[in-house]
Amino acid sequence: MGNSSETVSFVLAAFGNIGQLKYVYFIIILVWYLSICVANTVLIVVIRVDRRLHEPMYILLSNLCVNEIKASTSLYPLLLSQMFSDSHEVTVLWCFLQMCFMYTSAPAEFCSLAAMAYDRYISICHPFSYNVIMNTERVFLLILLVWLYSFLSFIFSFSFIFSLKFCGNIIHNAYCDHQLIIRLSCSVSIQSFISDISFAILSFFIPFSFILVSYMKILRVCQKTSKENKQKAVTTCTPHIISVSNLFVGCIFYFIDFRFLVSQVPVEVRIILPMYILIFQPMLTPFMYGFNLPKIRQSYQRFLFKRK
Repeated sequence: MGNSSETVSFVLAAFGNIGQLKYVYFIIILVWYLSICVANTVLIVVIRVDRRLHEPMYILLSNLCVNEIKASTSLYPLLLSQMFSDSHEVTVLWCFLQMCFMYTSAPAEFCSLAAMAYDRYISICHPFSYNVIMNTERVFLLILLVWLYSFLSFIFSFSFIFSLKFCGNIIHNAYCDHQLIIRLSCSVSIQSFISDISFAILSFFIPFSFILVSYMKILRVCQKTSKENKQKAVTTCTPHIISVSNLFVGCIFYFIDFRFLVSQVPVEVRIILPMYILIFQPMLTPFMYGFNLPKIRQSYQRFLFKRK
């Protein structure tokens, strides 16, 4: 049996028998990844060049798009590089780097949506104080806190993995999943369970609680306001609610896949389910906000079709 000093790489066993389908998978994954990058970059550029979109909500949206690109980059380049590999090996350092990118993207996603929910709460519930509360300095402070919180939640939850001794190197997945890496360690302690709980609390439950409280207060105010204001609130909040709902579904898929669906479903489904968030969420964000928010939709039209 090996230990941490001898384990220099892991083997991603999910790529074992894809055969000639690797060419089809490579094209599909490459097109999807490039589409995600282009869609989110276009939205960021539109917000950047259109001064009418230099508002807190759209600045926070730009930050969310940056995280979508980061999250996708944590997964797809590795998938693409493994398609034509014979050994499907990935170095321990690269594996840990992927984990860092991937598991900081999750809290950053929820925290970004929590910051956007707070922005909507101030806009709808305290409209006359909005410009004072959500000034430019405070918005960029929120963005800084989002990334700092995400990094610290990762360090607090998973830093112990870097010092583990491993007695195996085969990961039965298509990426470096922390749970499967922990199972390869020579001694799995209660610390692994505690890390999962702490990561879930820090990354999901705390930000989701802020989102829930914000929308409960928004709903309470909307019950007392005019029909026109209700419609405006629905228009600006719908993309946000759909994004949060999709993330919640993705978390359920991830949880079910690792806790219950061990042998009842095909291997391919068990591999894809945990990646649901990384597959669909990065593409959902630019399209949901781009087509549902009137100001962004109008800016898209000016930017893409009326530039000379």
